[in-house]
Amino acid sequence: MSDPTYPPLDVLKPVAFGLWIVDSGPIHAAGLPLPVRMTVVRLSDGGIWLHSPTRYDADLHREIEALGPIRHLVAPNVTHWTYLREWQRHCPQALTWAAPNLRERRQVRQAGVRLDRDLGDAAPPEWFDDLTQVVVPGGFGFREVAFFHTASATLILTDLILNLEPGKLPPLLRPLLRIAGATAPDGRAPIYLRLVVRLRKHEAARAAAALVALSPERVLFSHGAWFDRNGTRELRRSLRWLIG
Repeated sequence: MSDPTYPPLDVLKPVAFGLWIVDSGPIHAAGLPLPVRMTVVRLSDGGIWLHSPTRYDADLHREIEALGPIRHLVAPNVTHWTYLREWQRHCPQALTWAAPNLRERRQVRQAGVRLDRDLGDAAPPEWFDDLTQVVVPGGFGFREVAFFHTASATLILTDLILNLEPGKLPPLLRPLLRIAGATAPDGRAPIYLRLVVRLRKHEAARAAAALVALSPERVLFSHGAWFDRNGTRELRRSLRWLIG
């Protein structure tokens, strides 16, 4: 049976100074098993920033707290919020930051997820010295907030790139996902998301161009093999559907 994940799961993996990832999953979206990834940043004030928190694990929590106090939980788009409530329960002191329009979602309100602050194009004072952020818009209320970790020149995305490795996928799905442009080494945004983002094409293209202009050395995202080198080149290739 194919395993789409990246073991070991639910443990910190160093990427650069002050930057880690946590691989987890699988989760299921439209019947497709997907790996999922959280990004962990230690801010210059010593606090810990969790981007797109994955499933809660007590051992992982202790491992992260050894780096510093968890002060920020970030839901970077309108779909990556599922595990927030459990992290909130165990980290009551942390602020929860929400992508634009997330608090309007009925599922979020029904789940009782607390959303403390809304994210925008400007980084808040809490991490202004460490992270730059850009909102990528789409239709039907979709927004994804991208972050650039200045110290490591790392771009942190969520769903704007899906780069699934064919060898980790069920054989029958491999050709379909390749045609959809979601497989490595040529991963892009999933086709449904490309359609949604194109509804705000001009604004989204400006945002995408701003991301490329940051010249990242590496690019992290939630699903699939992330770009650990040649980040700007790989990002430009993955976003060619939007910025040409």
